[in-house]
Formats: sequence, structure tokens, C-alpha cells
Amino acid sequence: MLRRYALRNNLLDVPNSRSSHQSPTPRGGGAAIVVAFFISTYLLVALRAIDSRFVSALWIGGGLIALIGIIDDRKPQSALRRLIVHVVAAAAVVHLVGEVALQGPKGGLLAELWLFRVIAVVALVWVSNLFNFMDGIDGIAGTEAIFVMTSAAWLNSHFGKDAGLTSAMLCLAAAGVGFVLWNWPRAKIFMGDVGSGFLGFVIGVFGLYTSWNGGLHLIVWIILGGVFLTDSTVTLLRRMLRRERWTEAHRMHAYQHAARRWNAHWPVTTAVAAINVVWLLPFAFLAIIRPSLELLWLIIAIGPLVALALMVGAGRKE
Repeated sequence: MLRRYALRNNLLDVPNSRSSHQSPTPRGGGAAIVVAFFISTYLLVALRAIDSRFVSALWIGGGLIALIGIIDDRKPQSALRRLIVHVVAAAAVVHLVGEVALQGPKGGLLAELWLFRVIAVVALVWVSNLFNFMDGIDGIAGTEAIFVMTSAAWLNSHFGKDAGLTSAMLCLAAAGVGFVLWNWPRAKIFMGDVGSGFLGFVIGVFGLYTSWNGGLHLIVWIILGGVFLTDSTVTLLRRMLRRERWTEAHRMHAYQHAARRWNAHWPVTTAVAAINVVWLLPFAFLAIIRPSLELLWLIIAIGPLVALALMVGAGRKE
């Protein structure tokens, strides 16, 4: 339905010098992910399978992120305007999620400290924009979301303490699967800011909540999202060091360099998926069963990815 609507109303992503695709493609398909996730989590609340206050936080924050994304997909907004909405959404969620997490036996003191609340807001804003930065070739953002959420759901079902959260994670992963069927190279529709920002934000909220209530440690989430975190962070830092306008669109991420080198999107998306499953998931598992060594697992997991990003060309000019 969204694809037909985009075609009728000329909502197309037209290739330019900073694009990684070659033909005009409908955009805004990520709205389908938002709708599917909202409906499925509403059913979880109706079945009393999940804390309604946590879902309300997801709806409020995620709804704001999706709204500014829809507006930006139709008419590009300034970076400042998008940032203000993202900060408001993140602050609202940190407050609401913190209030729910305080009832848990773990993480209460952490959640009460204003410094950690500020850090949490910054982290949510960064993760939301991170997915937007990394949504530059067919299938990559949707595939990443599917991996992170299915992996987190599996780990939470074995080591967490909230079956409702596991169900909600699988709902987001399933919505991602439905979208990737339309977005796998060669894409029939793009996710757009409405989808990429929403996915990053909601994944961040899951990570925040489970780390505060004693479910899955934050380091587990960092390891699971290692590919996106390293590529986007290395690219951003290198551009900032060169004093470039880092808020502008570009094609300097490692995955974009790799897509041009291979002259195709699917090998890069497939390679990212393979790294996630073969390399990152085992270390995330180790971080749970051997929490005393979780920093070591993080360094071993992320270190080679930083080196790989630099080798492929993250942050390097074309």
C-alpha cells in the first residue's frame, strides 16, 4: 500500500552524487514497520503479556521519531529541527522507562542518577541517527534490526526475566522481516527516515530498559550492534577531525565503500549479516555467561571491527 501511495504521489528517492542506488525508488516504507509494531504490541498489552507502561513509552517516543521521519521523507527538515524532536522523544522515554525500571531489584540506583539519565538521552539520540546513517544500501538496516532483535529475544528468553519483552522484541524483528522482503537487493521500496530512525530508537529503548531492570547488560547490546556502531562512529570521528559538516549526507561509510568496490549491495548486506551471526553473537553470549569478563569480550569483539572499518575506508573521502 505504501509503495503504491509513494508512486502515485511521486515520493521517490531520486539518485544523486551522494546516493548508492541508480534508479528512482519509492521511499517511506518504514512506516509499515511502525504500524505493524504498534498493532502487535497493542495486542500484547490487551493480552496482559507485557507492562503497558513500558509499551506506552515505546509508543510515545517511537511515535515522535516516526512522525518527524514521515515529515522529513516528504519534505526534508533541518538537522536542528530533527535533533530537537529526537531529544524530546529520548528524554520522555528515559523518564518513563526509568520510572518502570525503578521497581526492579537491579539498576534502581543507576536509574536515579541524573548523569546516567543524560547519558541515556544522548545514547538514544545517537542510536536513532546511527540507523539513519547506516541505511544507505538495500537491505542493510532491516537485516541489522532483525539480527539484533532476534538475538536479544533469544538471550532474554534464556537469561532475562520478562517474557513480554521477548515477545515484543520478536514483534519488531517480524516487522523487519516483512519489510526486508521488499527491500532486499534490488529494493522495491526504501525504508526512509521514518523507518530507520524508528528502528534505531526502539532498539535503543529495549537496550536501555533491559540494562536498567537487570535483564541484559548494556555491553551485550553494544556487542550485538557492533557493525553499525563501529562503522558509523569511526566515520563520524574522521569527518569531525577534518572539520567537515558531518550532518550532511555523504558516501564515506565503510559499507558504502564496499558496495562501490563490489558494485553491488547484496554482498555487503550478506557480509554484515554473516559477521553478526558468526562473530558478534557468540561474544554477546559469552558476555552473559561470563559477566566478570564482559569488557574483555567487548574489546575482542569490537576491536577487529574497528580495524576492518578503517581498512575498508570508513570516513575516507571518495
